[in-house]
Amino acid sequence: MQETIERLREVSLSVPVPVELPDDDDLVVIEEEILLPMPRDLKTFLKEVSDVVYGSIEPVTASDPYLHTHLPEVTATAWSEGVERHLIVICADRGTYYCMTPEGEVVHWVDGELTEGSWQDIWQWAKEVWLES
Repeated sequence: MQETIERLREVSLSVPVPVELPDDDDLVVIEEEILLPMPRDLKTFLKEVSDVVYGSIEPVTASDPYLHTHLPEVTATAWSEGVERHLIVICADRGTYYCMTPEGEVVHWVDGELTEGSWQDIWQWAKEVWLES
């Protein structure tokens, strides 16, 4: 995990108006909005690297409800398109969704169904998908 966080920090692009990292209160509000508890790794991911701008995909964010990457909005959209209600979206990518299970595994939802692609946790996903985008 720490190695992936450091790598993401190294490659993060400088932007004129950076996204703020959420605090614990922000995460409680999000859990209340989506009516699901977030796995611990997702909370850590949001608090440590949700301000990173890198690559061709944009993982969800948690501090600014007006961003197009705000977790509750992205997840609600995915649910309306058929993503299973127990999954939390961590990244929307051109109509497909990377989602986290309650156990912390990351799965890929494409064209109305889950694919064979999965990652043991969000850190493996960040290393193999986000950093390679």
